[in-house]
Amino acid sequence: MTLQPPASPQVTGPGEAPRPVPRRWAVALSVLAGVALLLALPPYGLWWLSPVGVALLAAATHRRRLFRAFGLGSIAGLVLFLPLLWWTTFAAGWLPWALLSVAQAAILGLMGAAGAWLSPLIDRWRGLWPLILGLVWVAQEALRDRAPFGGFPWGRLAFSQDEAPALHMAAYGGAPLVTFFVAAAGGALIALAWRPWRAGSAVPRARRPLGPVIGFAVALAALIAGPLLVPVASSGGEKAVVAIVQGNVPRLGLDFNAQRRAVLDNHVTATEKLAAEVAAGRQKQPDLVVWPENSSDIDPLRNTDAAAVISQAADTINAPILVGTVLRTDVPGDIENAGILWNPGTGPDIDQKYVKRHPVPFAEYMPLRSIARLVTDKVDLVRNMLSGDHPGVLHSGAVTVGDVICFEVAYDDIVRDTVIGGAQVLAVQTNNATFNEAEARQQLAMVRLRAVEHGRESLMVSTVGVSAFVGTAGQVYDSSGFNVGAVMVRDMSLGGTTTLATRLGHWPEMVMVALTIVALAGALGLRRRRRTTNDDAEAR
Repeated sequence: MTLQPPASPQVTGPGEAPRPVPRRWAVALSVLAGVALLLALPPYGLWWLSPVGVALLAAATHRRRLFRAFGLGSIAGLVLFLPLLWWTTFAAGWLPWALLSVAQAAILGLMGAAGAWLSPLIDRWRGLWPLILGLVWVAQEALRDRAPFGGFPWGRLAFSQDEAPALHMAAYGGAPLVTFFVAAAGGALIALAWRPWRAGSAVPRARRPLGPVIGFAVALAALIAGPLLVPVASSGGEKAVVAIVQGNVPRLGLDFNAQRRAVLDNHVTATEKLAAEVAAGRQKQPDLVVWPENSSDIDPLRNTDAAAVISQAADTINAPILVGTVLRTDVPGDIENAGILWNPGTGPDIDQKYVKRHPVPFAEYMPLRSIARLVTDKVDLVRNMLSGDHPGVLHSGAVTVGDVICFEVAYDDIVRDTVIGGAQVLAVQTNNATFNEAEARQQLAMVRLRAVEHGRESLMVSTVGVSAFVGTAGQVYDSSGFNVGAVMVRDMSLGGTTTLATRLGHWPEMVMVALTIVALAGALGLRRRRRTTNDDAEAR
């Protein structure tokens, strides 16, 4: 006896091949997908639009030829990334912004092509749509997180969920699991809304059995609201008093570095004012004071004046200060972006220093400098920032800090390494003076996810804002304004539950990437057997 494979479900009329959405509609759906994905992210924060964007892009690319699906995915990517990354123009100009946006959009285009490739699988088993979309979105983000030049994870679905129920899932599988849930909700949404298309018509069939509609509606509700039932990690019982100092800069823009002494003085003055408040009994005595990235662009290990004023601030507040600074090296042009503990009485503790492990390409160092110099001589204006070689685990005495500098908060492994190394709280030192408030809000959303992911209370401290404390459920405390000076003091819980996400690390993401590859391979046989007339359909 020969077993015959089950027949494909009837998705059009008798004898008709599966049809994609008409091309003119598909382009509009791709544009709307990019808009929805953009508005879901800070500073807009309409998190519920993320599944909608996923569903719209899936509808546009389903059953399309691969090249056209790549183009539709790229259109959605450009609509998303060009405005999302506009703040990069303030520091780097329009060309790096355009190149970065196009590179990110192209990876979204590859995902669109993957969705088209998997169409026969979805046509045969409609219930796989949530699973398939969850997997391909995680795989797409895994690629963007790593390539090119070490990746740029901005705009992940997970980073749009700082106010959403799905944020709770970060404690169990990190950002990849949050992305999976959001994309799977989009998959349930498109499976619920999809209607078969008649050949030669732009009118979808309206008939739909009630059972699948109810099933997908229940799945969608579970995927969106279900994480509310998932508990987040509890924080530790022991506490330490931590102060954030946002000293502000004389003015926003690239030329703030020309006023670097004024920036340092701002942070010294704000710390001394805090010391006066402590002496008057109006503020608690801090166990640790945290200054932002670039709070001293003058190397205090080589400049005695800078060292003297920082020591003065530490002595006055009578607490260690985590100073964000730029350190020169013995090689001209080579620098280090570092956080270093500065103790009262004894000054800098060289053993408690963290050097940024992931400098930003084309901004903090120039890859392929000799090739780039053929295009413009401005590449030589970019200094060569060296990478650190160990996680930012700093012991101040009262508290062990997991130090993460600026964009590093977007990278899963860098943050996790500090927690594995014993960090009791997470501190993200950043400098948003060359960007804008939108970028700062996007970064704060990442800090909120990391606090939930690792069960560690966290803080973000910026030269100009936004600075804030964050709890282990992602709640924000004492958030500052933007382009203002601010000092905030809070009791922070030390340590807490080690989450499943911390223990598993990158394994959930790797498993989902592997399943994506299996699905792509599994669709090959179905594609060979499927009779397709997409060329005629898309020519209309």
